[in-house]
Amino acid sequence: MKPMLLGVTGGIGSGKSSVSHLLAAYCLAPRIDMDHSCRRLLEVEQPGWCALRDALDSGFFLPGGELDRPALRERLFADNAFKQKIDALLHPLAREAMRREVALLRASLILIEIPLLFEAGWQMDVDAVLVVHARRAIRCCRIMNRDGVTRRSAARAIASQLDEAVKVRQADFVIDNSGSWIEVREDVIALGRVLSRRVPEEFGKKVLDSRT
Repeated sequence: MKPMLLGVTGGIGSGKSSVSHLLAAYCLAPRIDMDHSCRRLLEVEQPGWCALRDALDSGFFLPGGELDRPALRERLFADNAFKQKIDALLHPLAREAMRREVALLRASLILIEIPLLFEAGWQMDVDAVLVVHARRAIRCCRIMNRDGVTRRSAARAIASQLDEAVKVRQADFVIDNSGSWIEVREDVIALGRVLSRRVPEEFGKKVLDSRT
């Protein structure tokens, strides 16, 4: 039987990783982290690194050959044309890596955390989409605390992605991660119960988002 693939996404700072970790644990489901997969692709001599080495100047690489990830990230947030160029190089490689990881798993439900699912147009690669969202001010503070950046840099990172309201409208499931972890945990467990009862063909819109 084909597994149900649940894509988990949300804007930067939304807390999607915390939600997907808990949901995977509750459902006893394997979880694929596409951020981690993409980091592997960008290690020296890996396919993503090779693609960028051919496309970028040496200023984006450290003396030992490693990609200067902060420099690349800063440019991606600041230059949309540059971002589109890099996405065109890396997205096909990441998509193929995702398909390989899925093929190796034997489970009825697989969670795939894909930060840029809608931006990359991968919604058709999964059976349903869970969007984790949070209020903009909360996301900004999380980014600042996590990455040690200024509020301006955090705001720019948020602005570089598709607006969360657009993602929410396209989701099959929505969890608001603006409140306390106790509240969010209750919503995640409720969603886990829904998933345990359903098969892909029965999915409909279910929004667990009473606290806006």
